[in-house]
Amino acid sequence: MIMAKTVKRNFPVVGLGCAACVNRVENTLKDQKGVRECSVSLAANNAQVEYDPEVVRAADLKRAVQNAGYDLIIQDDSDEIAEDAAKVEEEAEEMHRKYFRRLKTDMWLAIILAVALFIVQMGFIDFEGKGWVLLALAAISVFWCGRRFHKGAILQLKHKSANMDTLVSLSTLISFLFSLFNLIFPKALGEQGALYFDSAALITAFILIGRVLEEQAKYGTTKSIRKLYELRPKKTRASVGETIKIKPGQRIDVDGIVLAGSSFVDESLLTGEPLPCSKHEGNQVFAGTMNQDGMLQVQVTKTGNDTLLSRIIAMVSDAQGSKAKVQKTVDKVAAIFVPAVLLIAIITLIYWLVAPDGNLAKALLSMVSVLVIACPCSLGLATPTAIVAAIGKGADEGILVKDADALQIASKIKTIVFDKTGTITMGTPIVSDQYWYAENAKGILLSMEKNSDHPIASAIISTLGEVEPKPIEDFLNVPGHGVEATYMSDRYFVGNTYPQRSDLADKWIAEGKTVVYFSDEQNLLAVFGIEDSLKENSAAAIQELQEMGIKSYMLSGDNALNAGLIAKQVGIDEVQAGVFPTDKQSYIKDLQAKGQKVAMVGDGINDSAALASADLSVAMGKGSDIAMEAAMATIVSSDLAKVPSLIKLSKKTNRIIAENLFWAFIYNVIAIPVAAGLIGSGITPMIAAACMALSSVCVVCNSLRLRK
Repeated sequence: MIMAKTVKRNFPVVGLGCAACVNRVENTLKDQKGVRECSVSLAANNAQVEYDPEVVRAADLKRAVQNAGYDLIIQDDSDEIAEDAAKVEEEAEEMHRKYFRRLKTDMWLAIILAVALFIVQMGFIDFEGKGWVLLALAAISVFWCGRRFHKGAILQLKHKSANMDTLVSLSTLISFLFSLFNLIFPKALGEQGALYFDSAALITAFILIGRVLEEQAKYGTTKSIRKLYELRPKKTRASVGETIKIKPGQRIDVDGIVLAGSSFVDESLLTGEPLPCSKHEGNQVFAGTMNQDGMLQVQVTKTGNDTLLSRIIAMVSDAQGSKAKVQKTVDKVAAIFVPAVLLIAIITLIYWLVAPDGNLAKALLSMVSVLVIACPCSLGLATPTAIVAAIGKGADEGILVKDADALQIASKIKTIVFDKTGTITMGTPIVSDQYWYAENAKGILLSMEKNSDHPIASAIISTLGEVEPKPIEDFLNVPGHGVEATYMSDRYFVGNTYPQRSDLADKWIAEGKTVVYFSDEQNLLAVFGIEDSLKENSAAAIQELQEMGIKSYMLSGDNALNAGLIAKQVGIDEVQAGVFPTDKQSYIKDLQAKGQKVAMVGDGINDSAALASADLSVAMGKGSDIAMEAAMATIVSSDLAKVPSLIKLSKKTNRIIAENLFWAFIYNVIAIPVAAGLIGSGITPMIAAACMALSSVCVVCNSLRLRK
């Protein structure tokens, strides 16, 4: 069914414990009528859902997830389309804090009970009623401290499903009930009638320790998005078009343009650049940044969810909730993991019941060890924790990655195509050279250029200094040539041609500069050399890419001479000049046809088609919104040095994902047979619980290396 109108929303999910939980919630949401796409992240504890609000509402999704044994945090139905992300995030944060406090309280109580139980059971002195003391201590641990596991297992059983809670609940209950039977009927099983209350309590304690460490580590992977939320300003009463004052030391709460005043503004949270930016008339300022030492008068251009900061938050949040392709394969494995472990546990029980050297006690303990040591959590966390940490790290450095696939693709790029203007160069023309034959005509030129909307006009105006404008008449814009006007009955011209030769102009043209002539009907009054200067780090960035084995190309709509000179300055050999937007797209496709993985880096509307066609598309943050929408990643500061940083981040992310998956699979492949007693002499349930807890923590901590 094709939906006429869909919205994409991120909902925090409550109760996710392992990969099986993720599959349960994801499948529940996908089964709802009106849901088009759904992706649930164990690392970020959220569900990214694309749905038709005319068919299904957020409240319906919440009810469905609650029926599955979990919960969604949503807004009121009245806010369903106009999402108030801050409100939802605050509620999710508060719920996480409450959950974490309860989890830590249960963990410490379980540790105290397990230690007390171990001391009583292993103590040298026996006393009457010792078994009943052990029973009481174990009961508190298993049924109070471990209550979340039993509740989860019951909910899964109602839905004919199983998850990590099922394994933990079964293992602790089997140990507890077996011991309870032996306590009540001490001679029924003869020598096999030992008490294993300590196993049940230690399993509960170790699992809770693992959960606490895992939650702390997972919380660290989402540090960046929380930091962005904290810096988001409160709702402002200012409206678009209004002029407001920004005082020194004040956090700016809107996007706008400076009308008057000057100051330094700290934009590090947006760009990743530590040095404050100088702001004066005509410059843009952004919500969430900090005005430092001057008063600014700002005309509001965007507020609320339309600001750059809000868009960055939405982009990072969406990206952290997305799934890499490899995760879909892992999810399929995880979906059958718990049922497979239950089957293996039953087979282990039967094996040790019939084995010549087996007995009931060994069979039950081996089965419990298998149930406890198996860890779908490490499988479920292997990919998403790395993705979340990497996207957060990128955001810290001013690199906004749109989805998980972009991180995987970037490491495979061997060819990068760059746009010239606004990407390699500043994109803003400046007057590099000028020569005046009649300086008394500056006021005439100033008036003419102030009537022009051409970018070069602004560059010339900025060089004229404090001159008095002259009252011109009959202003005329001649497209492709320049402007002309009348002053005191004389006609004046500003443009790119002049009938007579100029040695200065010829020299500047040879250097790849654009020449502008100012003249009257008889004489040349001034000549200007205009250039689009290189960005500070362009040459170094392209050299770094070449050292990484990546070939660079440049496309430009500029003439061959200018384009060639810029390419030479940055070290690019392959240049195509005078190209149209469709030519850029065709060039990308030609490279792909040769089997190359191609990245496109651009900033303008004319780059959007090429960006959409490339394997990896990177937009400059100071370019057009259309280019940013088409791109898979955005460099907020428009600093080209961030491009090799993105590729390095991608390579490190993929390496850590591979390490995590290797560990998760190898751990389970080795651990389960060891727990079953098929390799070596087997292990106790307590050691199995410790190993399981450690496996998840190792995976998450390995992912956190990406934040360094």
